[in-house]
Amino acid sequence: MVSHTLETGTSSKAAQPSATPPAKTSGLSPARLRRLHDTLRRHVDGGQLPGLVAVIGRRGSEHVNAIGTLGFDRTAPMQRDTIFRMASVTKVVTAVAAMILVEECRLRLDDPVDELLPELANRKVLRTIDSELDDTVPARRPITVRDLLTYRSGYGEVGFLSPTSPLQKAMTESRLPLSTYYYPGTPDQYLQALGRLPLANQPGERWLYHMSAEILGVLIARVSGTPLSAFMCKRIFEPLGMKDSGFTVPQAKLDRVATCYQKDFVTGEITLLDEARTELLAQPCSFESGAGDQFVSTADDMLSFGRMMLNGGAYGNERILSRLSIEAMATDQLTAEQKAASPFFENFWDSRGWGLGVSMVTRRDDVASVPGRYGWDGVFSTSLYMDPHEDMVGILMAQCRPGALRLPPVLLDFWTSAYQAIVD
Repeated sequence: MVSHTLETGTSSKAAQPSATPPAKTSGLSPARLRRLHDTLRRHVDGGQLPGLVAVIGRRGSEHVNAIGTLGFDRTAPMQRDTIFRMASVTKVVTAVAAMILVEECRLRLDDPVDELLPELANRKVLRTIDSELDDTVPARRPITVRDLLTYRSGYGEVGFLSPTSPLQKAMTESRLPLSTYYYPGTPDQYLQALGRLPLANQPGERWLYHMSAEILGVLIARVSGTPLSAFMCKRIFEPLGMKDSGFTVPQAKLDRVATCYQKDFVTGEITLLDEARTELLAQPCSFESGAGDQFVSTADDMLSFGRMMLNGGAYGNERILSRLSIEAMATDQLTAEQKAASPFFENFWDSRGWGLGVSMVTRRDDVASVPGRYGWDGVFSTSLYMDPHEDMVGILMAQCRPGALRLPPVLLDFWTSAYQAIVD
């Protein structure tokens, strides 16, 4: 079920003098691409996933693997046009949407968001992360757009700092953390819920995952005067031909949506993820999450998006962002002190940084760790990264929430296999 690698090859005839240079090939080994397929196939045959789609786009060519079926109880095969819940890969799309408004000077990176998001004005900050909710001090400065893009707003997944703190409990009761997927209210209600709670730390002090992207999605909607989905559709999806991307799925396309599963943290049993039922995607979305609660896409749609990023913001005759904005997004914005104060996955900051809405590799410590590679991953086993050095986009699409707070094995094996296939 693997598509052939599409690339422009050189002629088998003896080279003749010519003013035209030979066509540039993908530099991907066919034998090593078969190894990639076999590796991914093992995850499906071993019962860890019903199926997946993986794409490598390099030097204008592409190699696609569509393996398995749309669900354990379904016979329909995975296809290039299978629709997946992208989860936190959405954060990269939201960051691009925000940077469009920055380039238009409708947002400025270092301007406070108070006027546009009055619910978050005049913040109070917990004296310590374990303090009671009323044990606070005033924020030393307002939250800025840059704080939201760099996840240094003071809002985020407090569970990484203190999972039993009063703040974490209050956030959980308000359905704000990732563990309470998905948020049932409206964008205004989301900000009101946040506004009733203190910040975990001073703005700019440390990186905290997730919630800054949610706030950014609300900010984009308010500045543009349209729902987040409408802004993304007009300024990103339509120009890039991303016809299957958005926050709802038309009834006629529901049979193309892959079934979503979860692995139990204790037993390892794989079961249906009930809160991600396919039919929910057909219903109007009251909260269009900039962090990824319900955003869906396909491998080809994300390949178009990734190629735009890799090409400095341009795609065909369309330009989404300037090259300089893409470079700023992909530049590490965090200091060593901020990383040290920002717990996340084990050893994450040893070789990673965070720019304006994306993560990037900062140190070569394995096969796939090419410094400058940037993008992000999603909790349902989705992944999108761009590598300017290797002129490559990689995409993995699967639908199973892992049973541990670390990247799932299929994702790690995909990236190792993608990079080992490069021979030129």
